[in-house]
Amino acid sequence: MSDGGGAGAGNQLISVHPDELKFQFELEQQSYADLKIVNNTEHHVAFKVKTTSPKKYFVRPNTGVIHPLDSCIIRVTLQAQREYPPDMHCKDKFLLQSTIVPPHSDVDELPQDTFIKDIGRAVEECKLRVVYTSPASAHATSEDQALRGSTRSPDTTSNEALQRLKDERDAAVRQTQQLQLELESLKRRRNRKSDPAFSFTFAIFVALIGIMLGFLLNLSLSSPSTE
Repeated sequence: MSDGGGAGAGNQLISVHPDELKFQFELEQQSYADLKIVNNTEHHVAFKVKTTSPKKYFVRPNTGVIHPLDSCIIRVTLQAQREYPPDMHCKDKFLLQSTIVPPHSDVDELPQDTFIKDIGRAVEECKLRVVYTSPASAHATSEDQALRGSTRSPDTTSNEALQRLKDERDAAVRQTQQLQLELESLKRRRNRKSDPAFSFTFAIFVALIGIMLGFLLNLSLSSPSTE
């Protein structure tokens, strides 16, 4: 077993960035954190995300297959909480498992024992801790950054603003691609099922994903080019 860090320390199959999940904690408010998983190999690698508190977090996708030398963005959403944790300290943990799978493997058809260690099968594990930050500390950090930014040259500030917009556009494109993959997966599942209740649920998912795709595409198209 490999207990990897943000740069993939100890992990040969994948790299995980960042090495911890940081959430801005506010009562009755959701918060999210993104993880970037990079496949360091020339093989297809399957991953699975587990947590010690599954009712508190929504992970999308929680299972997937990454193509050789490709990457994937995982969004972890902290559900709205009704009370602050003691001293803003969080004991929740996440575990990201990864293993090599055959080419063209479909995430919906992975065997149930894919992430079970067995003779001849290597399953790597990366542990991630959870960190809560308060809105006040986040606001103070923003003020510090603004103060430092006021002493920079206009060209430097402009370049950083353009880079930030480009990063936001790229993130929107990645989210769009991820939603398209999930839509294709839902279509395949619908074709394998004839239950009317499933068809109705599928229609709702398609509608929601369609709305999100439209929003993300508009965001990516409206962001200025850095060229």
